[in-house]
Amino acid sequence: MSVISYIILGIVALILLIIIVRNIKVVPQAHAFVIERLGAYHQTWGTGLHLKIPFIDRISKKVSLKEQVVDFPPQPVITRDNVTMQIDTVVYFEITDPKLYTYGVERPLDAIENLTATTLRNIIGDLELDSTLTSRDTINDKIRIILDEATDAWGIKVIRVELKNILPPREIQDAMEKQMKAERERRARILDAEGEKRSQILVAEGLKESEILKADAVKETKIREAEGEAQAIIAVQKAYADALRMLSEADPSEKVIALKSLEALQKVADGKATKLIIPSDLQGVAGLATSVKELVTDIKE
Repeated sequence: MSVISYIILGIVALILLIIIVRNIKVVPQAHAFVIERLGAYHQTWGTGLHLKIPFIDRISKKVSLKEQVVDFPPQPVITRDNVTMQIDTVVYFEITDPKLYTYGVERPLDAIENLTATTLRNIIGDLELDSTLTSRDTINDKIRIILDEATDAWGIKVIRVELKNILPPREIQDAMEKQMKAERERRARILDAEGEKRSQILVAEGLKESEILKADAVKETKIREAEGEAQAIIAVQKAYADALRMLSEADPSEKVIALKSLEALQKVADGKATKLIIPSDLQGVAGLATSVKELVTDIKE
């Protein structure tokens, strides 16, 4: 073979090598390639190394299997009480079937956006303004269920739907702000009144406890005084009983008894009584005096 033949063979081999290399495809993680053969769907390539037949196979679409987020612009909606609001939505979805996603609908994201807008209008049209502002979770769930059912034929699974912003007209926003301000002021007044009430209750309870403690102190003082007086009386009576017992044990003579009677008579006479009753057994004042004198004489001897 001539040199030209070798050159031609080399060129052909190089071209074939380039064609083979260019048709070796690597599908990355969380992606899928939809392959067409002669214009018809052939298969879906998953993650890994694949070889495409030149001029026969074609990569129709490269699909990401990751969860995707689409933020749709605000949509005008009208509530049941004829209030026009602007609501923008955020849709979280993932592609579960690359073949259906490729051939199910033209421009899938546009289809999801339009479906979201119409669904949102239908749901909000059945609600009043107050319900719309306080029912975000309910609205989100309803939209997600409807979108998930509709997009199932497109190989798409809607995971979450969130109402990002709900913007009522400016005059309604002003009215709502005034209402919220009035409500905050009302709550502040209620809290102040409750605080004042609580303060007065605590003061009254403090005064009540103070009076109770004072009464208990007076009561305790009187009880202790009464106990002291009772103990004093008992002590006096006990001393008197002991004196009588000792006097009885000493077996005193009649003269000693007469002397003690005279002493008792003297104490009685020193009092403020206007009448004095002298016991009959003293047998006259003269006899009493004589007995006393004799008793004193005997004691001196």
